[in-house]
Amino acid sequence: MIDRLAAALNFDREALGLRNQRQQVLANNIANADTPNFKARDFEFSRALAQATGHSSAEKGLLLSTTSSQHLAVRSRVTSRTDLLYRVPDQPSLDGNTVNMDVERTRFADNAVRYQTALTLLNSRIRGLKSAMQPE
Repeated sequence: MIDRLAAALNFDREALGLRNQRQQVLANNIANADTPNFKARDFEFSRALAQATGHSSAEKGLLLSTTSSQHLAVRSRVTSRTDLLYRVPDQPSLDGNTVNMDVERTRFADNAVRYQTALTLLNSRIRGLKSAMQPE
C-alpha cells in the first residue's frame, strides 16, 4: 500500500525538488548580477525531470541503499546534482558577466508560479487519495 502511495506521489516530489533547485540557481544568478566574470547558469527542467523520474536513457544519479532489513524498499534514484548549463548572453558586457536581469527575473517569476501550481496540484492529489481511502 505504501509502495503505491509513494509511486503515485513520486513525480510530484521530484518536480517540486527540481523547481526548488532551479529557484536557487536563478536566485544565485540574480545575486551575482554585478559580479565581474560571473557566468549565468540554468538547467533544462524537462530533461532533469525525465532523469529524476527514470524516463531518460541516460541514467545518472546515486542509488539509495538501506542499512536495515526493516527499511522500506526504495525504487527511485536521487540525482547528485543537476547538469547546470551556461547561459548564452544576449548582450555581452564589458566585465564578462552574462547575467541579464530581465531574463533572470522573468524566469524566476515563471519558476515560482510553476512551483506554486505544482504544490496546488499535489495538495489536490493528496486530498483525492485521502477521500478514496476513507470509508463511506
